[in-house]
Amino acid sequence: MDEARLKRLRMRSWRRGMKEMDLILGPFSDTELETLAPEEIDIYEALLNENDQDLYPWITARISGTHPGPEALVALLDRIAGFATDRLTPKS
Repeated sequence: MDEARLKRLRMRSWRRGMKEMDLILGPFSDTELETLAPEEIDIYEALLNENDQDLYPWITARISGTHPGPEALVALLDRIAGFATDRLTPKS
């Protein structure tokens, strides 16, 4: 895996311009990027090119069971939303 590319993607994930997206994508990129297949990294990079004003509702809508967003991004959006939900759910 290209470490420079992963580092660049992590930085872009943490510096989105919308704090809510920083807090969703930053932790995801820190822990999950290295587990993604090369084609999923390409999709993640495409996802980072989307506007935060579109990404945020696409991800948060998954909490209510809807799955909006471009078809090519749906699986990764589901994974990101699942990661964020698991991360924020209190453990008993």
